[in-house]
Amino acid sequence: KELNPDIALIDLKMPGINGMKVLEKIKEINPGIVPIIITGYASVDSAVEAIKKGAYDYLPKPFTPRELRQITKRGLEKKKYIEAENKLKEMKELFVSMVSHQLKSPLSAVQEYLEVILGGYAGEITDKQREMLDRSKARISELIRLIKDWLNLSRIEKDEIVTRFTTVHLLQVLKRAMDFVGDMLEEKNVNLQIDMSPNISMIHGDAELLKQAFINLFENGIKFNKEGGEMHVSVDEKRDYIKVSIRDTGIGISEDEIPFIFEQFYRGKESTKIKESGSGLGLSIVNKVIEAHSGSISVKSKPGKGSTFTVLLPRIKREEIK
Repeated sequence: KELNPDIALIDLKMPGINGMKVLEKIKEINPGIVPIIITGYASVDSAVEAIKKGAYDYLPKPFTPRELRQITKRGLEKKKYIEAENKLKEMKELFVSMVSHQLKSPLSAVQEYLEVILGGYAGEITDKQREMLDRSKARISELIRLIKDWLNLSRIEKDEIVTRFTTVHLLQVLKRAMDFVGDMLEEKNVNLQIDMSPNISMIHGDAELLKQAFINLFENGIKFNKEGGEMHVSVDEKRDYIKVSIRDTGIGISEDEIPFIFEQFYRGKESTKIKESGSGLGLSIVNKVIEAHSGSISVKSKPGKGSTFTVLLPRIKREEIK
């Protein structure tokens, strides 16, 4: 604790306290220290257990000076990587904070001023002026939505999400997401069809993040649908997973574009032709949330025929629920 070394070489068998306990204590003192286990047992099992508890590598006895130098060199390289990663994380957090406060807040203020002017509280405006102000308001709304989506994406860290996991009733999450897009369904005149069994198992997860992910999927199913089209949502269980399928009758996605749709800021060729705006981050957020829940998402689509997004999330077995 006093020395705060770059690397700690830890023998598994020591008097008073064994190497595993030292390994745990080192992680409490400074996670940036690179632990290397020295084992005289030449046991793969003990080495694997140590690595699971945070050891970087292991060195079996007897070892030569050359082997010791090699593993120390690798450990120092790992230390540099950890320091660079931590620095990058600090810069990312600083940038996220700057974007949130220095960009989002002023844009929101400008939007409020436009609302005041459009409401006639600052005097009469001509039809031409109203048209220009409406366009400005729409563009600012797009920027705010882009910033909001980017902030959400940057804050989705799997390790942090898992610590917030609780037992979640997925059907309730889906119903809340559907309620959120109710107005969009009416505006686009899209008919929603639901096929859900009431006896679906529970899952481990973050209810709010899952709700946002499904809102994004539902919004896409409406936004890129045809006027008077349909969106069909079905939920059932497949072995150890709960399967959620969202099928629409929209513009569809070409086969060569499907591998890229979950990338940040990617927008398909057909989606850019319609007037609906988007940040290009919605599906990236969905993908990141589903992956953080140890699930998967896939899509089948044909241009002009619609798309089907399928989400698989691991279910809690009923005997595991306390």
